[in-house]
Amino acid sequence: MLGLLLVHASLSEQARHASLRQNAEMVRRLGLTDLALFPEARYTRHLSQADWHSAFQDHPLSLEHFPSGSLTLPPKDVWSNNARLD
Repeated sequence: MLGLLLVHASLSEQARHASLRQNAEMVRRLGLTDLALFPEARYTRHLSQADWHSAFQDHPLSLEHFPSGSLTLPPKDVWSNNARLD
């Protein structure tokens, strides 16, 4: 039984790699953005393309409207570019 599980896992992995290559090629050809994890606010939908001032569109000291805003961090390049301003 264990041998069958290992054979099945090996065959499944090969099929997944082919599917992953096809998906990566489609993303490259179409120029798709990153994965949209949250449907709420525009600054949490596509993190790599976010307008970081939109979170404060009501007021600079306003509270976060959406829970996903407190669950996500900005991309690393935003941290490195803005760290010297703090």
